[in-house]
Amino acid sequence: MNSFDRDRATWSDLLGGRNAVRSIALAGGVALHAINVYIATTILPSVVADIGGLDYYAWNTTLFVVASIVGSALAARAIEWVGPRAVYMSAGLVFAAGTLLCATAPAMSSMLAGRLIQGFGGGLLFALSYALIRLVFAEALWPRAMALVSGMWGVATLIGPAVGGIFAQVGAWRYAFWSLLPATGVFIVLALLVLPKRGDRSSFDTGVPMKQLALLSAAVLALSISSIRPALAWNLVGIVTALSLTALFVVVERKANCRLLPRQAFEPSAPLAALYLSLGLLAVAVTASEIFVPLFLQVLHGQTPLIAGYLAALMAGGWTVASVASAGATGRRVRRSIGVSPVLAGIGMVALAALVPLRTSGSWTSLAPMGLALFVVGFGVGLAWPHLLTRVLQVAPAQEQALASSSITTVQLFATASGAALAGVVANLSGLTEANGSIGTSRAAFWLFAAFAAAPMMAIVTCARVARDMRRRRPDVASSGIALDVNDRSL
Repeated sequence: MNSFDRDRATWSDLLGGRNAVRSIALAGGVALHAINVYIATTILPSVVADIGGLDYYAWNTTLFVVASIVGSALAARAIEWVGPRAVYMSAGLVFAAGTLLCATAPAMSSMLAGRLIQGFGGGLLFALSYALIRLVFAEALWPRAMALVSGMWGVATLIGPAVGGIFAQVGAWRYAFWSLLPATGVFIVLALLVLPKRGDRSSFDTGVPMKQLALLSAAVLALSISSIRPALAWNLVGIVTALSLTALFVVVERKANCRLLPRQAFEPSAPLAALYLSLGLLAVAVTASEIFVPLFLQVLHGQTPLIAGYLAALMAGGWTVASVASAGATGRRVRRSIGVSPVLAGIGMVALAALVPLRTSGSWTSLAPMGLALFVVGFGVGLAWPHLLTRVLQVAPAQEQALASSSITTVQLFATASGAALAGVVANLSGLTEANGSIGTSRAAFWLFAAFAAAPMMAIVTCARVARDMRRRRPDVASSGIALDVNDRSL
């Protein structure tokens, strides 16, 4: 890896020469995982109409996300066990096997098995793409590499619904899964060509934190089950159960030698605690909005599925634009980006709560403000995202660098899964499934955006804390094992 000053690092350094192939390989892992998410969401109605299994509709997402959490949590340990190249190739093969099972599924039971395998392989690819950044690129390129990799979700939001929608429209939903296999093969070959055979050896216990994984998975499942029925008592039981399991996870994780997160993750005064909270709250804001926007646009504003899908994609587009635009920021610009990020996201959510519930004719004059609000939410989150991810790696102790890398996706996936389940609870309680159609949908739209506007509002506090930590040059940053000059203004 080249050692050059961050202020002089450019996109051409990341996207030129051998780094270009490395970038394609790592970004491809996230792209496969994310495109598959949107393809599956788009074609599931057609799948159920063909092979049945309406009662298990939600479990396609639940099992996929739970398996992704497990896969992402094992990424850093797998790098140590078999090396970056072998584990990336293995993850691609597992993902391909699950995709093949989904493409040939004769019944919903087979589909769920395929989704479970897909989720595990996809979670590994997702986490590996972030974990390998610190191994294959110079530190000066980390923010841009993080922006490029996380920006794949924006690309996926444009590609996934289109691929799934086209095949579903012509009654060939299986080909949507088949189309993923050639791309998977390409990224496996790239991994073979450019990724290192062996990674670094960190000193954390390479065992598997089974108790913590079981508790996190159970918490997500409890929330998912609670969202199925629009009954307040049922929902409260599920939420309380999920919160209890999450609290138990924290207790077990703090005492464990074999962990999912670095030791400082649950120390209120440590920089990592504020970083993880910021990441989780911002991810929840996007997830809650993204899931139901296409439905609201179709029912309340008369849009076709294709147009609604691409309007919803404005959020991911904003995230990608901001991530790429802010990735080269240094010094005060980084701290300012982190501080402004949740403010913009909160303003966008409040605007959505005011605009989306109002029925319109679907003219572009009425859709434009909603589209702008969606873009602002995504832009706000993307503004801070690459810097928050990079900061996690910078402040983690040297002996926990690999663990910190994999923890990024563990936190993001858990926040995404929890946000999705909670969004289902809020929407159903607000009347989404009631027989009065658009009235219930309108009420659900208001309460969903209004309730989840609290997430970026809370992130204002945690992001401000992150910015203060960066300005103060905390001693634990300098001792993280990454060669940082305590007088370096790039932080």
